Amino acid sequence: MHPEFGPDFDGLPERVGELLSNRGDMLATAESCTGGWIAQSITDVPGSSAWFDRGFVTYSNVAKTEMLGVEPGLIAKHGAVSEFVVRAMVAGALRLSQAELAVAVSGIAGPSGGSADKPVGTVWFAWQRAGSDALVRCMMFSGDRRAVRRQSVAWALEGVLAVCRE
Repeated sequence: MHPEFGPDFDGLPERVGELLSNRGDMLATAESCTGGWIAQSITDVPGSSAWFDRGFVTYSNVAKTEMLGVEPGLIAKHGAVSEFVVRAMVAGALRLSQAELAVAVSGIAGPSGGSADKPVGTVWFAWQRAGSDALVRCMMFSGDRRAVRRQSVAWALEGVLAVCRE
């Protein structure tokens, strides 16, 4: 069990690994607000090197541009926490990895940084399989910074499971 996540998280990374292993797929992550926490939860699983290729921690806008190829104009126009940017992040993670599936996350964990349009707790997700269109969702999470980030990690992994089952 991963005590920092709580009982709702128990076994989630293992289930992701089992499903990816059964499919023969590798996963890549592109993380902003979660700061590598998705990759950490995955690499806590023994044998994850068989199904986890790499993780990109792109916390700053410059990192999103340099590491994932997100166009600066896209960030300037829509903001880093947007459908457009997570779509570009997930596409970059696929393009720059050996993975067949990628997940991207960008959000506002708080306690500051929110706005009327994008309040604290706003988190955008994108999942994409190579050769397919991205699945994009926006969630509103409540709680403190750690709670928003924890829920984001769990939601990202649940989305991986859902995309794998399609």
